[in-house]
Amino acid sequence: MKAIDILVEEHRVIERVLDLLEAAAKKLENGQYVPPEFFLLAVDFIRGFADGCHHQKEEGVLFVRMQAQGIPTDGCPLGVMLAEHALARQYTRALLTAAQDLHAGDMSAVNRAIQSSRSYVALLRQHIFKEDNILFPLAEQVIPTELHPQVWGDFEQAELEDGAHEKYLALSRSLAQHIAA
Repeated sequence: MKAIDILVEEHRVIERVLDLLEAAAKKLENGQYVPPEFFLLAVDFIRGFADGCHHQKEEGVLFVRMQAQGIPTDGCPLGVMLAEHALARQYTRALLTAAQDLHAGDMSAVNRAIQSSRSYVALLRQHIFKEDNILFPLAEQVIPTELHPQVWGDFEQAELEDGAHEKYLALSRSLAQHIAA
């Protein structure tokens, strides 16, 4: 399904940011400086792209289509994915608080920034693996071929309504500058 390819490509963008977040946590752990703005911008990306653009397509389009084809939410991959999206939001809130505290000069927030970053990265890496290798193949099996163009159109509509897709792609590319040695 061509629409699934959009989600897979977005996963690669998210993984690049996960790599940067992991590198920033490692730098902090080694006593190196990471501008607090990096974490604030990373949270902006997570909220705007990963949770906004990307999860909107999954939760608002793909999961709905899968449910319409008889895939239940409870006791199924859909329920697991939704629970992990909710947990990712909790980790993001914790990272935002730590980043705001760092930005205000509270160096006691360093450990919270490290822990929140690592928790988010670990969750998202395994989450993406499950979506790429279990959920998306299941979606391709259960959503009839004649509905694929509608899913594609709904994804495009979600991007238009969001209006910030390109902004967040650019942000993902610029984040590396904030943690360069």
